[in-house]
Amino acid sequence: MNTHLKWTLNRFHTKDLAMDEALSQFNDQQIRSIYQFQQSHPSYTKTALVSLQDLAKHLGIAQLHVKDESTRFGLNAFKVMGGIYAMGNYIAQALNKDISTLSFSDLTATAVREQLGELTFISATDGNHGRGVAWTAKELGHRSVIYLPKGASQQRLQAIQAEGAEAYITDMNYDDTVRMCAQLAEENGWVLVQDTGWEGYEEIPLWIMQGYATIAYEMIEELPEPPTHLILQAGVGSFAASIAATMINAYPTNPPKILVVEPAAADCYFRSLTTHDGHIEHVTGDLATIMAGLSCGEPNTHAYELLKKAATASFSCVDSLAALGMRVLGNPIGTDPRIISGESGAIPMGLLYHLRTTDEGKAICDALAINNESRLLFVSTEGNTDAQHYLDVVWKGYHPSHLESY
Repeated sequence: MNTHLKWTLNRFHTKDLAMDEALSQFNDQQIRSIYQFQQSHPSYTKTALVSLQDLAKHLGIAQLHVKDESTRFGLNAFKVMGGIYAMGNYIAQALNKDISTLSFSDLTATAVREQLGELTFISATDGNHGRGVAWTAKELGHRSVIYLPKGASQQRLQAIQAEGAEAYITDMNYDDTVRMCAQLAEENGWVLVQDTGWEGYEEIPLWIMQGYATIAYEMIEELPEPPTHLILQAGVGSFAASIAATMINAYPTNPPKILVVEPAAADCYFRSLTTHDGHIEHVTGDLATIMAGLSCGEPNTHAYELLKKAATASFSCVDSLAALGMRVLGNPIGTDPRIISGESGAIPMGLLYHLRTTDEGKAICDALAINNESRLLFVSTEGNTDAQHYLDVVWKGYHPSHLESY
């Protein structure tokens, strides 16, 4: 029998997180302030929270909502929400000002440029984060240098270059590319903007996570009822931890079950949460997966400590489940709207479909109380950021999902 996934209940899960210090960094007042700054950019618009009621009925659940991040600032992915706040906050602090008193346009004033000169922001990326950093640097009137790991697509490279960045593909994996960027930043006096953190580099990654948290804030404003289950993609885990923390703060008495999903080729969370003591496990090598945005072998240490307590379960999934999710979202049933979702954006859908339609998934659903009363929520974190690969999957059937299982 072909196995599509590995999974584990998280035995380190803490049921009562209400007083956890890590959650205080995602409190309502903090996120409202960040949200206000992000909205001050003239191109800000709220992305759609889509209800897929016909698909929910087909899967035997009560509700299915998907947050479609493909329209975020015209950049086809959510990542800019972290960069715009972190880079704005860096400049605000350099000016000795509180960002809550500033708008985005305040940071682009001639007087600011005269005081600070031209800054150079540097980052490693699988595509979406780097494009967001490049776009934000351009909008702020500064310079950016972006490096992508080996195997990155030319389309993602060109999209970053089109935002005015110097951008290059390395011959290293993502985690080694991060280390190279950190060294270049130190040698050249550049500003490293990375959404993964380690000892000695924690402030900017936290700001990025707080910037992501406003995506959850938007969902909370619109959801008709609290979700019972939240499926969150983990690369380094910054996105998943920030959304989880904000949701737990919003629903302290009935928080959703947090299901963390990642590619089998880069499943550092799954491996870490299956250790005897919960220590962080790194995944090395090429980390080859179609889920480029999740191809990360080393967790953000801050995000990991939060998800170690918050996650109910962790899933390690083969690429064919991401491809399945792309096809399901792109070909809706009934009156459901179409969602164009890239590989990393669609893996929650592929996982959910598999859980609700296979024998392998039935026992897992029973263990996680996914049933006809469940209200599922996830974020499609990107659109077709590699347009040719999207067509190869959706039109040509690349990465087939062993249809006899369904």
